Amino acid sequence: MQTLGDTIVAPATPSGAGAIGVIRLSGPDALLLANQVFSGKDLSQQPSHTVHFGVIKNEHDRVLDEVLATVFVAPKSYTGEHVVELSCHGSPYIMQQVIHLLLQKGARLAQPGEFTLRAFLNGRMDLSQAEAVADLIAAESESAHAVAIRQMRGGFANEIKRLREDLIHFASMIELELDFGEEDVTFANRDDLRQLITKIRHIIHNLIISFQLGNVIKNGVNTVIAGRPNAGKSTLLNALLNEERAIVSEIAGTTRDTIEEVLNIKGVQFRLIDTAGIREAQDQIEAIGVQKTMEKIQQSALLLYVFDVIKTQPQEVWQDLQKLAHPGTQLLVVANKMDLNPYTKWEHYAEMENPASPTTHHPSPHHPITHQPITHHPSPITQNNFIPISAINQMNIEFLKEKLYEAAFAGKTTLESTIVTNARHYEALQRADESLHAALQGLEQGITGDFLAMDIRRALAYLGEITGAVGVEDLLENIFSRFCIGK
Repeated sequence: MQTLGDTIVAPATPSGAGAIGVIRLSGPDALLLANQVFSGKDLSQQPSHTVHFGVIKNEHDRVLDEVLATVFVAPKSYTGEHVVELSCHGSPYIMQQVIHLLLQKGARLAQPGEFTLRAFLNGRMDLSQAEAVADLIAAESESAHAVAIRQMRGGFANEIKRLREDLIHFASMIELELDFGEEDVTFANRDDLRQLITKIRHIIHNLIISFQLGNVIKNGVNTVIAGRPNAGKSTLLNALLNEERAIVSEIAGTTRDTIEEVLNIKGVQFRLIDTAGIREAQDQIEAIGVQKTMEKIQQSALLLYVFDVIKTQPQEVWQDLQKLAHPGTQLLVVANKMDLNPYTKWEHYAEMENPASPTTHHPSPHHPITHQPITHHPSPITQNNFIPISAINQMNIEFLKEKLYEAAFAGKTTLESTIVTNARHYEALQRADESLHAALQGLEQGITGDFLAMDIRRALAYLGEITGAVGVEDLLENIFSRFCIGK
């Protein structure tokens, strides 16, 4: 990173033509440099948070544009430094020329994320809040926006701060004991410390668990639609999106490559992937499509297995699920074409012979399979994950969307809780928990205060990494380099 003594400049709006383009200038000389290109009021004499009309002139005293200059006087600015934002007309040529003028006057181009980095270094926000800025910019759904706003406003940071404050008190007491080692005195009550560590670990565990939900909110839910050819997968995709996105045909094997679209349900993004039908491939191209299907299923968080209630027997459904379902993936079994067979029930598919055993009898799904020998093989099909639909008639599609939403949140915390969305925070919480676990074991074994203090200091350091309360210089460039220019 460059020196903080520099005054930096960058466009704060996306590239391309638009009605307005904003150029942001921050640093000790921001007001001075802006004054050298701005004709109007003397910006250095204006109060903070005021807007002024004027013109920008180039080195030949030619007017480039009429602009509005917004003044933010340190420390009451986003970065904590003097900041001037020039709102020009959104011509790429004008933006380029104004930035070129400011560079000539002594500014330098900002690095990605450098404005927010300065806000962090100048104490305007902690590290977790700074990272939430990037999440807010990247938010593609209502829920992702809500979580990012909550974190940017300090919700997560305040929780970490409270945990550290409680631990710091006991850490200081133990450190004090070490100073009086020869007197054999005790300042930190071990029972109170044990209760505190247990309480903090409980809170940390909830935060760690919330990362599953955080991933769902931040990155969306990878949802694969899989099944045999002509099961109605593409018709289902079109029904969910309410548009003709995929080609639908009576010819088996129409979908040979994956088709990906995004569906928003109650503010959560579902990344729907329509795949090639699962069967013995008829040619090399179809074989590649089937291989891609299996790869996508392995990477998915949610599997929509679609089958034709007329053509697919329960034995075949079980055989498919043995190949497709895998641990860690939520499964929804979608019984399609119910308009052709409205008497199909989930019980017809929930219990049957062990699918690994050979059979020549294929019972009709119209009737309960009471005459067959039943094994105790656990069924992947339950009343809760079996959804009867008719994709072509839009029957039960809204109910399926409800089930998708439920499956995405299954076993996870609620949106009202503090939610971890950042992998760095998740890893720091895990390490803090490991250190606290070691401290708890040490208390049980009666270890000396110096070893106990070491474990607690380590936990404090990991928690401090989240908000930047301890040295994280090696992390800063990696974190802020992923920001967009101008932020």
